[in-house]
Amino acid sequence: MQVLTEEALEFVAKLHEAHAARRDELLALRKERRPLGFLPETRNIRDGEWQVASAPDALKDRRVEITGPTERKMTINALNSGAKVWLADLEDANTPHWDNVVQGQVNLYEAARETIEYTSPEGKEYKLKGGPYPTIVVRPRGWHLDERNLEFGGRKAVGALVDFGLHFFHNAELGRPYYYLPKMESHLEARLWNDVFTTAQQLKGVPHGTIRATVLIETIPAAFQMEEILYELRDHASGLNAGRWDYLFSVIKYFRDAGADYVLPDRNSVTMTAPFMRAYTELLVKTCHKRGAFAMGGMAAFIPNRRDPEVTENALRKVREDKTREATDGFDGSWVAHPDLVPICREIFDGVLGDKANQIDKQRPEVDVKAEQLLDFKSAGGAATRAGLESAVDVGVRYIASWLGGNGAAAIHNLMEDAATAEISRSQIWQWINNKVVLDDGTQVTPDAVREILARVGKDVEGPHVPAALELFEQVALSEDFVDFLTLPAYERI
Repeated sequence: MQVLTEEALEFVAKLHEAHAARRDELLALRKERRPLGFLPETRNIRDGEWQVASAPDALKDRRVEITGPTERKMTINALNSGAKVWLADLEDANTPHWDNVVQGQVNLYEAARETIEYTSPEGKEYKLKGGPYPTIVVRPRGWHLDERNLEFGGRKAVGALVDFGLHFFHNAELGRPYYYLPKMESHLEARLWNDVFTTAQQLKGVPHGTIRATVLIETIPAAFQMEEILYELRDHASGLNAGRWDYLFSVIKYFRDAGADYVLPDRNSVTMTAPFMRAYTELLVKTCHKRGAFAMGGMAAFIPNRRDPEVTENALRKVREDKTREATDGFDGSWVAHPDLVPICREIFDGVLGDKANQIDKQRPEVDVKAEQLLDFKSAGGAATRAGLESAVDVGVRYIASWLGGNGAAAIHNLMEDAATAEISRSQIWQWINNKVVLDDGTQVTPDAVREILARVGKDVEGPHVPAALELFEQVALSEDFVDFLTLPAYERI
């Protein structure tokens, strides 16, 4: 199957002609960091009576969603997993090597038509088992990423428009063009996506509202604009997702130089029960159900180890605790990163939902989240520790080495990590250094201390991409100016 046909590229070119300039304007607006709060100019939207479009049958039951890249074997495993939805990830779990970009579209084409199969170099065959299969929901790249292998109008292509445009062009006829939209920072960016959807549907002669999108609320500015984001996408909206790891990265990035009150402790000590994280998820559930949209829980990144029962038992316990909290809070479903976790998540949501497909009817009128609750980062508790610093460097380098090698979904220390992991690691180190944080052992976090750890990691971790990963991690963690996304300089190295 050929992806880059003349007709497909012409379609993507038309999307660029109509919308790339506005994308550039919105990225420029991101540089204006303003005090965060609920917008007074959109109060009428928050106070108004409106609902998003009713869900199509294929998206009414989302109790367990499996996430992962569009690599061929993992595509087949995801479709055979028994999940209700497969988040086919062209973003944080995917290195945008050109081969990955193109082959991912091929795999999505065949997955949508249930014809995909694969034989490994060792001769092992992977085939679809007969269904029912998960509904495929594709996550394109965020607005900030370009695609250097295509140009339109004398400029690099917009990665998001390439990913969405190629998928929609080749698969819209099947009637299930569903998407997850990442990394938005405002309702204006949601409005742009809505305009893109409208253009795409008109160009293909598809009825308005055929596209459905779930937005990841994974930036701190977006947390204050949940209702506005749903409103802008209301004809195409399906729900919101609590993208917890990128949310923490966004908090650190936004307040990186705001002083001691905004310094977070070790990333592993900031749990979903921290008051500021509870405020974020409870507001998300209330907002979604008030507007007739789905509230989707966060990632369970734990990976069962079939050779280590103790690791597996610990992973399953943590997943149960996490998913039980989400189901009880009113989420309509949640994410897992491994097929072995699908039955656990499904069992927990089955216990809450019973015969219902979702719990949109569970309204949360008692929830009244104030801006100061979303910004109360001191409520996280915990501390900055030597172990946390060493772990941040170790995991960050290991992930970047994997990413540079073409694998954006990396199993590291029994966790399935994507780009958010490295982003948190390097941004937290930058924040600790620039706020002169003192660790639990009494030492201050300095560039030299980080370089010492990098040197040790370089001796412990093997692989052809480790030297480049060490250099890149040092660049994005220790540079004087904060790099917005590490994937930007990383992309120049692949």
